[in-house]
Amino acid sequence: MPIEFQHVRAWPTEELVALYRAAGWWRETPAARAAVPALVAGSFAFLVAVEDGRAVGMGRAISDGASDAYLQDVAVLPSHRGRGIGAELIRRLAAHCTARGLEWVGLVAEPGTTAFYARLGFRPLEGYVPMRLSPPEPT
Repeated sequence: MPIEFQHVRAWPTEELVALYRAAGWWRETPAARAAVPALVAGSFAFLVAVEDGRAVGMGRAISDGASDAYLQDVAVLPSHRGRGIGAELIRRLAAHCTARGLEWVGLVAEPGTTAFYARLGFRPLEGYVPMRLSPPEPT
């Protein structure tokens, strides 16, 4: 069955949680589950790879629509990996952004994935280090 790619503003939470879980990014809490619909609706673009009516892959772009865009949360079910679905999600999300005038499209690559993203036109940001706000230490 061919894979269909759909830009969506909503998708069943359980299917997306399964993708986050498969990627190793899911920490089950009521708040995390409740945030999924807003995460989809609030993305600049949310793309789902669909087979037989269910999500087998996803990815999203976050942006204000005027400047930069960041691609994140690209995940494909293990049973569907190696078929080019992840690469197609990245290509389509990047094209969506650049077609809307966003010339700077970035992402944070997990260790070991640099070659995958390089084949899709991404290059390391030499001299820059991705950083994340950490919660303060308890006192």
